[in-house]
Amino acid sequence: MKQSEIKGLSTEELQEKLGSLKKSYTDLKMAHTISPLETPMQLRAHRKSVARVATELTKRELQ
Repeated sequence: MKQSEIKGLSTEELQEKLGSLKKSYTDLKMAHTISPLETPMQLRAHRKSVARVATELTKRELQ
């Protein structure tokens, strides 16, 4: 997800999105452990998306 897309979501939507992103990242990581993925860069992209959403949530809480 891009930062501009993240900023357009409400706080509730961000929390739901964070949960689904964490679950998909965990599933992808487990799949990679069992048999290597064709594109392991997916792991990095998912991890960065989780971090972006978490950062935006933290930023909103502080304001």
